[in-house]
Amino acid sequence: MRDHPIPPVTEPLQYRAIGVVRGVYKSKEDDQPTRGMLIDANGNELETVVLGRVLTLMKRHLAMDEAHLWVVYPRCRESEHLHLQIAGIWEPSTLSPDQDGAEDRLAEGDDFFSVRGELIYTKPETGELVVKIRQQPRADGSRPLPFKIQVKGDIPLEHLRHFVSLALRRQGQSLHLEGFDVIAPMPTRGGKSKGGRGRQATGRGPSIQRSGRAGV
Repeated sequence: MRDHPIPPVTEPLQYRAIGVVRGVYKSKEDDQPTRGMLIDANGNELETVVLGRVLTLMKRHLAMDEAHLWVVYPRCRESEHLHLQIAGIWEPSTLSPDQDGAEDRLAEGDDFFSVRGELIYTKPETGELVVKIRQQPRADGSRPLPFKIQVKGDIPLEHLRHFVSLALRRQGQSLHLEGFDVIAPMPTRGGKSKGGRGRQATGRGPSIQRSGRAGV
């Protein structure tokens, strides 16, 4: 068992969108347990689906009327409307009581998200930016379509079309920028990079990578 729910980065241009949210999961219908809402401590209701492999774990081991720290994949299908996919739970005290060194709470705190991808839109004057995430091919060889994550925050326009690593914090239905690193300009089809050389580590704020546990 790892000592952190967000795995380390293994490649410089590794795409991902993952985070942790603490809340109570409520299914919409008894006959559809994988579709429902995650309700946080402030009463915010986040549209949520449960990935199949987690459902058995939930039924066998968790008190579903209590709040848990869920490992989730974020999606932003509409502005100001966050959609979550529950991929796991971080609760060593329940699931691995004999495991030493792992705690139920994380140093980064609840509602932390790590997003890595191509910065395709940034508007510093309004504090809006969009990152495009590419997914790994499926087992059958098909390639899922890329998706976009909308973020509240300020990244200079000069970093547009660069691969960025973001440390985010959920607030209600939005993800807010706490820190970022510019990794590299994105290559064009001809093999040349867009926008010249990327500027390094211009962001400010907490980052898993800087804490030495796992890369943002």
